[in-house]
Amino acid sequence: MIFRTSFAENIFRAKYALNPGDTWWDMAVRVVDEVCLDHLSTDDKDQLKSYISDMKFIPAGRYLRYAGRNRHFWNNCYCLRVEEDTREEWREVVWRALGCLMTGGGIGVDYSVIRPDKTPLSSGGVCSGPMSLMRMVNEAGREIMQGGARRSAIYASLNWQHPDAGDFIHAKDWTKAIRSFKNQDYSFPAPLDMTNISINYDDAFIKQCNGEAPYSWYEAMRQMLKTGEPGCSFNFGVNENETLRNACCEITSEDDSDVCNLGSVNMSRIKDIEEFKDVCYLASKFLVCGGLGAELPYQKVRTVRDKNRRIGLGLMGIHEWLLKEGSNYEVTPELEKWLYGWKNNSEAGANDMSDRLSLNHPVKYRAIAPTGTIGIIASTTTGIEPVFATAYKRRYFSPDGSWKYEYVVDATADFLVQEYGLNPEKIETAYSLAVDPEKRIKFQYEVQKYVDHAISSTINLPAWDTPQNNDDTVEDFADMLLKWAPGLRGITVYPDGARGGQPLTEVPYEWARNKIGHIYDETEEKCAGGICGI
Repeated sequence: MIFRTSFAENIFRAKYALNPGDTWWDMAVRVVDEVCLDHLSTDDKDQLKSYISDMKFIPAGRYLRYAGRNRHFWNNCYCLRVEEDTREEWREVVWRALGCLMTGGGIGVDYSVIRPDKTPLSSGGVCSGPMSLMRMVNEAGREIMQGGARRSAIYASLNWQHPDAGDFIHAKDWTKAIRSFKNQDYSFPAPLDMTNISINYDDAFIKQCNGEAPYSWYEAMRQMLKTGEPGCSFNFGVNENETLRNACCEITSEDDSDVCNLGSVNMSRIKDIEEFKDVCYLASKFLVCGGLGAELPYQKVRTVRDKNRRIGLGLMGIHEWLLKEGSNYEVTPELEKWLYGWKNNSEAGANDMSDRLSLNHPVKYRAIAPTGTIGIIASTTTGIEPVFATAYKRRYFSPDGSWKYEYVVDATADFLVQEYGLNPEKIETAYSLAVDPEKRIKFQYEVQKYVDHAISSTINLPAWDTPQNNDDTVEDFADMLLKWAPGLRGITVYPDGARGGQPLTEVPYEWARNKIGHIYDETEEKCAGGICGI
């Protein structure tokens, strides 16, 4: 059985299948043949097709989307930098952003070089500051709805010492927007609503924190714990200049117009460590080949890509693998062996492929992406994330103008319960771990030791103004995160209910199993505790 659930197969058919009779095996064949051409031996190509068909390695969604089509936009995202604060560069940044977004890729932009708002100009007048350009790019993303449906993915960052950092920290305090959303005014222009934002922290920040962390750190932490943003981008030591990120933040670079090149190894479907090493080795070869034939939006991206050759071989299914091993959500000695094999074999495969093609070696090799859609297709845990919830209530706005909801059992949790007899009440989830964020952060810290780019992961937290997350807990959280920060590349959190219209809410596993298949109006079912109605 390739697809564990009908939902997974439906996602494949809706997003990637070329025709109604298309199969996952057909997709595996065409993506390997189109990407690898004759760069790989027939045996290696056949093995890769088998690994993809068995969902042991899945290239990023852009590879799957364009396999068999007449365009080859295989790259997920682009890393951009505002290189100087001039009218000409503002124009060029918007032009670069438009070019990248129109390929279907996301963008991340570092705006730190722009002078503060209201800085006097020698020609008269004052500067409008970095957030003005952020808003321009945000609005471009609003209008470039990729494929007519998918929202643009945009990321913006600013250095912690920038004079406008205080305004940036509060840029997404969406009090009015949430109120409008609850009143079903969906046209309300929420600030930077197409954009995820993060503060860049560098060596100067760590040096200052050797005495006492600056007030701005605690201010940013309070806003993050309340609304989920801004996140943190940590760039220390040899990585200090790598302030550029893709939209989901797992790819890092210091070069404007750098590009992602992603794929993920699915640990949950691999039988043993020797097979795992081989999957990593061949998957890295695949990504090197992908860096040769991808269409790119403009020449500078090609120049930077050819200089860096960066790839981002990731992992997914880690928590499912741990659960099958009988382990909790923690980096065990056995997991460390697999991570070490991932590190060595990703580099060996990529370097061997580069040598064969007379290319420079990649500057970096591993990045753990969110793996959202491909994680759904594989029906496993995404990236390094724990099981989100064993079951949840999915709320959505129906075309008939009313709110609906239904109950969903998580595919991974259900598979583990049915196949391995796990007790659903004992499976650690993103929701149950929300009251212990340090456990999530420590897990990310330990895995980061094997990652030369970064890890995209969102830590769920209790809602703001609850006993576990409020004004009195901010300082303790900030100090705890500061302890781990030197070994991290970034942190993103999501407090429960931080965005209006939150679609998912955890419910008990057995409760959901008994209600699968029924679609409810919000007025149809009422019960205490927020499980049924709202």
